[in-house]
Amino acid sequence: QVQLVESGGGSVQAGGSLRLSCVASGSILSAYLMGWYRQAPGKQRELVALITSAGGTDYEDSVKGRFTISRDNAKRTVYLQMNSLKPEDTAVYYCRVNSNWGQGTQVTVSS
Repeated sequence: QVQLVESGGGSVQAGGSLRLSCVASGSILSAYLMGWYRQAPGKQRELVALITSAGGTDYEDSVKGRFTISRDNAKRTVYLQMNSLKPEDTAVYYCRVNSNWGQGTQVTVSS
């Protein structure tokens, strides 16, 4: 019933910025957990940032101060603003709403 579509990925140089968007369609009675995860080649999927329905946020230590997660309920969209990007941020980024997952969007950061 729920479909998540990510956009905003691409290739940037170190120090650059990207803004990821995740638009949800279908029936979500209660979006109590929304977040962004990433998976680099040869690595396990890891949590990057999450936001609760009450507005509370948590970040992975390496992105704290550089990334900001936000949401717009009217637009049914979750955002991830990524600043001061580093090569180690290179990964496929996935959005999550409750137990639903998007297909992922590639982020590549060059030196």
